[in-house]
Amino acid sequence: MKNVFPRLRIFALILVALSLMLTATAADKPINVMLLTGQCSQYHNWELSSQILKRILDDAGRFNVDVVTTPPKGADMSKFNPDFTNYQVVVMDYDGDEWSGPTKNAFAKYISAGGGLVTFHDTDNAFPKWNEWLEMIAVGGWAGRDESWGPKIRWRAGAMVLDESPGTATHPPQHDFLIEVRAPQHPIMKGMPPKWMHAKDELYSQLRGPAKNVEVLATATADKSKIKNGTNEHEPMIMAISYGDGRVIHNTLGHVGPRDKEPIDAVDCVGFIIALQRSAEWAATGKVTIPIPADFPTAEKISVRQP
Repeated sequence: MKNVFPRLRIFALILVALSLMLTATAADKPINVMLLTGQCSQYHNWELSSQILKRILDDAGRFNVDVVTTPPKGADMSKFNPDFTNYQVVVMDYDGDEWSGPTKNAFAKYISAGGGLVTFHDTDNAFPKWNEWLEMIAVGGWAGRDESWGPKIRWRAGAMVLDESPGTATHPPQHDFLIEVRAPQHPIMKGMPPKWMHAKDELYSQLRGPAKNVEVLATATADKSKIKNGTNEHEPMIMAISYGDGRVIHNTLGHVGPRDKEPIDAVDCVGFIIALQRSAEWAATGKVTIPIPADFPTAEKISVRQP
């Protein structure tokens, strides 16, 4: 009887090689991203921030990005009905007029069925009366959000806490602040330093909402004895939310003001850039392949890339 073991070994090696090839092919296949924008409040600048977000996503070499723009403020929104299903993830830079009922329903269905969503900074101010949206983002700010909207999210004694105490959204003046990773094994956070300095930005505080199915990935705090509007609480900066089968990342960072011109430290911060890229990849696929670069900020020093 002939020895079949060498043949079996060769066959096993071929299977391993094919598996690795298929994995590499899947990782190399571009992710289709809808960057949805078009309106914001007087305190922000969607025209500039959306350009920056597209550049950050393009620079990752992992995404095909289509910019989808809503009608302007006060215009007819009834015909705004993009096909979300053509995309694996929506990166949203929007705070403006309400969408039509059919568009809201289509978006909620898309996320619930397994679509991805990454919200950018003031996007959490949008849609204060849309219940499905409030659940998607867990907590939001301004637009009348008070105790009736739900609790605040805090990080205390090593765990997420829901805080029912009074208080509405605020933020200290822009400054450099320390980000603390709270879920080091989450694919987005894995490999990041436990603490890293984020460059000059608004530290959103006292956001409120349903706070369901949420995992806090990173927090920051401001000492109210040293800085105006500090809360002394570890406020959530980056959160992961499950909505049906969908994956949502709520990122509060990245202020771009109406009079800002590039460079802008808040969005040029390497920590912000990498968190956004990895968030978009994870929301789309459930995995992260984008590495942590050598110029990532440390607990002592910010790191900013010039555009």
